[in-house]
Amino acid sequence: MTISPTETASGNPPPPASSSVAGQTEESIVKADALQSAIFNSANFSSIATDAKGVIQIFNVGAERMLGYTATEVMNTITPADISDPQELIARAQALSTELETSITPGFEALVFKASRGIEDIYELTYIRKDGTRFPALVSVTALRDAQDAIIGYLLIGTDNTARKEAEEALLQAGALQNAIFNSANFSSIATDAKGVIQIFNVGAERMLGYTAAEVMNKITPADISDPQELIARAEELSVELGTKITPGFEALVFKASRGIEDIYELTYIRKDGTRFPALVSVTALRDAQDAIIGYLLIGTDNTARKQVEEEQKQSDQRLRDQQFYTRSLIESNIDALMTTDPAGIITDVNKQMEALTGSTRDELIGAPFKDCFTDPNRAEAGIKRVLNEKSLTDYELTARARDGKQTVVSYNATTFYDRNRTLQGVFAAARDVTESKRVEQELQQARAVAESASRTKSDFLASMSHEIRTPMNAIMGIADLLAKTSLSPEQDKYVQIFRRSGDNLLNLINDILDLSKVEASQLDLERTGFSLSDHLEKVIEMVAPRAHEKNLTLACEIAPNVSNYLVGDPTRLRQVLLNLLGNAIKFTETGNVALQVELDEDSSVPTALRFTVTDTGIGIADEKLASVFERFTQADSSTTRRFGGSGLGLTISKRLVELMGGRIWVSSTVDQGSAFAFAVPFEIWATPNRPVSTPISDDSEAPLQPLRILMAEDSPDNCTIALAYLEDTPYQVDVAETGLIACEMFKAHRYDLVLMDRQMPAMDGLAATRTLRAWELANGRPPTPIIALTASALKGDRETCLAAGCTAYLSKPIKQEVLLQAIKDYSAAGPQLSQSDASVDARVARSTQRLAEQAPAYLEHCRSNVVAMSEALDRADFETITILGHNLRGSGGGFGFQTITDLGADIEQASEDADPDRARTLVSELSSYLDSVTLAT
Repeated sequence: MTISPTETASGNPPPPASSSVAGQTEESIVKADALQSAIFNSANFSSIATDAKGVIQIFNVGAERMLGYTATEVMNTITPADISDPQELIARAQALSTELETSITPGFEALVFKASRGIEDIYELTYIRKDGTRFPALVSVTALRDAQDAIIGYLLIGTDNTARKEAEEALLQAGALQNAIFNSANFSSIATDAKGVIQIFNVGAERMLGYTAAEVMNKITPADISDPQELIARAEELSVELGTKITPGFEALVFKASRGIEDIYELTYIRKDGTRFPALVSVTALRDAQDAIIGYLLIGTDNTARKQVEEEQKQSDQRLRDQQFYTRSLIESNIDALMTTDPAGIITDVNKQMEALTGSTRDELIGAPFKDCFTDPNRAEAGIKRVLNEKSLTDYELTARARDGKQTVVSYNATTFYDRNRTLQGVFAAARDVTESKRVEQELQQARAVAESASRTKSDFLASMSHEIRTPMNAIMGIADLLAKTSLSPEQDKYVQIFRRSGDNLLNLINDILDLSKVEASQLDLERTGFSLSDHLEKVIEMVAPRAHEKNLTLACEIAPNVSNYLVGDPTRLRQVLLNLLGNAIKFTETGNVALQVELDEDSSVPTALRFTVTDTGIGIADEKLASVFERFTQADSSTTRRFGGSGLGLTISKRLVELMGGRIWVSSTVDQGSAFAFAVPFEIWATPNRPVSTPISDDSEAPLQPLRILMAEDSPDNCTIALAYLEDTPYQVDVAETGLIACEMFKAHRYDLVLMDRQMPAMDGLAATRTLRAWELANGRPPTPIIALTASALKGDRETCLAAGCTAYLSKPIKQEVLLQAIKDYSAAGPQLSQSDASVDARVARSTQRLAEQAPAYLEHCRSNVVAMSEALDRADFETITILGHNLRGSGGGFGFQTITDLGADIEQASEDADPDRARTLVSELSSYLDSVTLAT
């Protein structure tokens, strides 16, 4: 079938010829032989023509080139369905069945069904080459009909989409093929004469470019609908490529085809409305029987979609490159040495840090075994296997070995990694140089050891200082108590009361310092016991009420109705905090009121947490001072002229105790208006059904004391004097032993009802003496005698240490008279009856005080003897004697009212322990001078 010379490809009458020459040219273009030759010899399109049953009849050069078959291998043998993806055929059959509401069989019918119904059809499918490889193809299907419009076959024109639809091919018999091509709306087919003037402009060209055939035929060339800048650029490129001058315009579009060179290119077509679109154009020269060029055929496809895909792919590729760059930057900027290996442990990638760690380049490392980078290859290999088995590895320590021999301890963290299909790809490992951290860790361990040693030294120091401070305090407070019981003038009584209050304040300060040290050293344990909140607060208020009444302050306590009364916690520490806060509130309030309010803490996650708020109308605290009020040794007014005393430890200890109980403490205040200190602490509800009822302990102070024989082991004469004065008006017979050894001998020789055992004594200390006594009792079948330890130490563990040695009880110095008497009553066994003195208590106290005063001159003379003995000991470098004498002076001077002797004795003892004779001699000289001055004064 051929196109009649009297018809155009669109079926319309041809326009009038502009000249007889143009008419002759058009007639020659449409001649069947020339057009068939151009189409069937084109290698840019696969043109497959079949008979009505689908068996291939024509298989052009393009089809052979694309699919790898020769025409003879497929013609009259197979259908196009046999070279198409079978799954796509099934899918296409199903889709068409749904679309057209008729059952369509997968296979060739699915490829041509629309075309057989006269429906324009162009689709994509996957062609399968002879070698089994696949490629996407864009296929246009047209039914071939005879003169009676009966289908005699099908034409399938395909382009390889992998190469961006490189060309359009046409196949089939001449007449039917021309109609199929020129009537297809899917391709623009433009035929020109030899000069480039358009002679044929098919339906596809009209549809793509917006012109009608009449508007362009015999009027313009394809260059007139092409981007002029691209024509100039193409002319320049071809001129360079082919070594000949090519004019921009139509010549640039067809020059290669005119030279018999296969040509397919991209350019931008310009529509009638001025819009543009990218097109893929295949150019073929049309030749007559004598092989002379009579025109050109330009078959084009709209490349917009492909360009969009290409642009998207370009952007995707750029994003991928950016992501790869970003990932690489992350890897390279990591402080750790990073590497990846395959499942066999062969390195596949590394970063710069890994290169630095091993002293090898990336190229040298990639492909090398992972294990070769370390001093212990077996352990390194075991690490890789462990990662593969467990999927991850944490803090696996290895030693990396560089080429120069340098070794670096590293900590490896590793994990497996996979591709999109969850296929194991290998191991990703990160190595961190821990050489420095190892060093720091070692230093920290050493520092921790030093700190622990310092903490022990601090504890020992506090224990020693507690003993040494409490020892003279025992004498000071004891003398004050004794003096208070004598007949005194009003002026003397005022002085004694000041004496007693100062002693109490000093003792409170000592207790505060020890409490703080216990908290900081984590040596303070919380009690967990049931208690009544209302009873507890009542006692707290009773303790602070006298001071509030002295200042005419209103003191109030309120407990919210929804607060449980019976709680489980540490009532002792709660009382300590409340006393600190209430005491401060009273101290800093001159007029007005002080109040304690208890309510549920709504801000706590523990429903039973309570909030205690102490408010006052006192002097208040400036905003800039609020942040520091809980710091140790700090008061809001730190000037030298401050009106209120105090150590500045109360709030610090309160804060530590509250935090130890799991709570928090805070403050708000306004200057001259008052302050509000609040703390919240979690408690448990005491759920015991039968709670004990608090009953007052009967006062049996008037009951007669049991006559006892007591052994007191005490090396300090002044402490002996105080203790004997305390017990002077009791029916107790007291024997004194100056050392632990003497105490043991006396205990074995006599029967005692109770032993008062000083902890620190020369020759044998109190603990060793206690263990000796318990062993003797056990060996001789004696029942254990109560032994009460007396010690100036008050740190955590002292009580447990004394009890572990065999002591029955533990008292901390300074000991008040009532405490000592109560302890003797609580722990003693009844002894033989002794008659009690009829003298009054006041007379007995007066005699005790007088006895202390009478002994003072003898004590001072004894000190002068000690000065002489220490001077002689210094001459022979006998530091042991000096230490003992200094210790005795330290423990005795304060008891007789000579604190300077105690201080110098302590310094002499320390200088002797340091083996510093110059320092010791200077101190002994100072002591001698002091004794001279005291002697003159008395």
